[in-house]
Amino acid sequence: MKQAVLPLIFTCVAGLFAEAQMNYPVTKKTDVVDDYHGTKIADPYRWLEDDNSTETKDWVAAQNKVTFDYLSKIPFRDKVKARLGEMWNYTRYGSPSKEGAYYYFYKNDGLQNQSILYRQKGLTGQPEVFIDPNQFSADGTVALGGVYFSKHSKYVAYLTAQSGSDWQEVTLLDVESKQLLPDKIRFVKFSGINWNEDEGFYYSRYPEPDEKNKLSKQNQFHAVYYHKMGTPQSDDVLIYKDKQHPLRNVGAGLTDDGRFLILSITEGTSGNEVRVKDLKSGQKDFSVLIPGFKTEPDVIDNLGDKLIVKTNESAPNYEVVLVDPKNPQPSNWRTLIAEQKDILQSVTTAGGYLFCTYLKDASTKVYQYTYEGKLVRAIQLPGIGTASGFSGKHNDKEIFYTFSSYNTPPSIFRLQIVSGASTLFRKTETKFKSNDYETKQVFFQSKDGTRVPMFLTYKKGMKLDGSNPVLLYGYGGFNIPQTPGFSISNAFWLEQGGIFAVVNLRGGSEYGEDWHKAGMLANKQHVFDDFISAAEYLIANKYTNNQKIAIRGGSNGGLLVGACMTQRPDLFKVALPAVGVMDMLRYHLFTIGWAWAVEYGRSDNADQFKYLVKYSPLHNLKDGVSYPATLVTTADHDDRVVPAHSFKFAARLQEAHKGNNPVLIRIETKAGHGAGKPTSKQIEEAADIWSFVMYNMGMTIK
Repeated sequence: MKQAVLPLIFTCVAGLFAEAQMNYPVTKKTDVVDDYHGTKIADPYRWLEDDNSTETKDWVAAQNKVTFDYLSKIPFRDKVKARLGEMWNYTRYGSPSKEGAYYYFYKNDGLQNQSILYRQKGLTGQPEVFIDPNQFSADGTVALGGVYFSKHSKYVAYLTAQSGSDWQEVTLLDVESKQLLPDKIRFVKFSGINWNEDEGFYYSRYPEPDEKNKLSKQNQFHAVYYHKMGTPQSDDVLIYKDKQHPLRNVGAGLTDDGRFLILSITEGTSGNEVRVKDLKSGQKDFSVLIPGFKTEPDVIDNLGDKLIVKTNESAPNYEVVLVDPKNPQPSNWRTLIAEQKDILQSVTTAGGYLFCTYLKDASTKVYQYTYEGKLVRAIQLPGIGTASGFSGKHNDKEIFYTFSSYNTPPSIFRLQIVSGASTLFRKTETKFKSNDYETKQVFFQSKDGTRVPMFLTYKKGMKLDGSNPVLLYGYGGFNIPQTPGFSISNAFWLEQGGIFAVVNLRGGSEYGEDWHKAGMLANKQHVFDDFISAAEYLIANKYTNNQKIAIRGGSNGGLLVGACMTQRPDLFKVALPAVGVMDMLRYHLFTIGWAWAVEYGRSDNADQFKYLVKYSPLHNLKDGVSYPATLVTTADHDDRVVPAHSFKFAARLQEAHKGNNPVLIRIETKAGHGAGKPTSKQIEEAADIWSFVMYNMGMTIK
């Protein structure tokens, strides 16, 4: 019976593919050619970089019509969407935090577009709505960002963003009355809010942007300002601006006791300079604490007149040191917490203690220390997974943290800081039978022999007969680790008999700065080799075959998918590059792209151009090649990785591709890089992606 059904399925699929291919919109080509150090590179789709032009908007509409027409013909798409809607409809809580007389927490009843911030007096008090982002817009596309309480919880400042853009505004509330205050701060980007008592706060912003080009124009002259409560933004005091270096980002914050003002300056996503001002002593100008930009120092707090700093100065896996601002040379540093074999991911404070979060083979380990560096205890976690939230005020007696894994929804735990007692506070209940699934970690050898870890999650008892569908996911860059975490969308894939595989690629921070450096700049090809080797491992060990592997990644992970599908189109059945960096020769010319040059390199550097052009997804598509079934995804308000990357890649892919696999682009409206996306749009997108994957693998919904 199975032998009779399968040919029918593939016949239908092939028929649909052919129809889709024949109906691609015609994308015009222009005679744009750039000279890179004597090498001529054509860029015929340069016109798609203008996201405001009528031509580009017409192209977007035409591409979306083809894509959504294709998706609408998938016979089980409605069933996929319905099941995702059922699974998504569960109550989700965030960890409580104590601010003044109230505990604050986020809650989503299930299908609400945005989670609501509640408060209550005591842990058993009656919850009341504090901020409801669903009231910001009718369609849920205005999202709540960071929420920051003043020192004594008199005021709260919160950030909002429209349609997923990185541009944000600051709104002020009186905490007790919940009344809006007249203070309004605009043009904020890449900033938190750092309060000075209840009097005012430090924040970072850019100059007022040109409205027409604000989603694509290069961001320059980031600056720190101080806003005094009750005054207009025009009166805000400029704290720091570097007029000589427009391509730097800056941020400022106070130590817990308000004594030291800390300034952090970056030239990109790696490396920063730290400057300090002792406000108690009346110091007028900032002094350099740690010069940039070769290391990643992070000031945690002060211990008297000294500063507690996390650093990788002489410790690739990071250590914690005590630095005297008057004598900041490394030779004068005193080690508080020495470098360990495992990578020190973060250091937070609560209750007068330091909480150090380490990664051991990409799983969380947490240790509690005194400010003097004495180990108090290891925090007992429920198992292998990711724990977060070990942060609070200096006088807190308890904190709440969250623990999750790939097959286990987040659980919230209550930790007594002095005793170390940890108890389950709230367990998430879903319609997903998590006990039916398991996660294991495997290790494989990459192309150059490097040992690389990978997490595999699937239904217990799965037969390794080489026929299982796999979703292979990765990121591999910017010192960002991939640690276990729950996704209801991925849970749907597990229900359908799929394997969810996450590779801890070089370029991340899983094994410290050496692991990061092994996947950046001229070493970037290692990342792609790791990902390709992961797929080959899964095939060799009978998990799957090359007709059952889908690859997925977003942003830098979109670059990963784009590079791997162009290097090994034979290895994957489906490719899902999301909001990806696809044009490695021009990425630095848009919005914040220049900050990534420390990770990638730049095409205007002759040596760096040589390796960038070798893997740039846009420039490595070859005519006449049969590429995997591809669904490129991006959004019209993505001002992190501008949609031109995906536009140009999709146009060139449709031109070069030969074969029956569909190569499509899905362009979301009123959405950005991913943050703040309303639940309704998340479900729609997930339904389209999973339907596309399953249909192209010959699957049907269970």
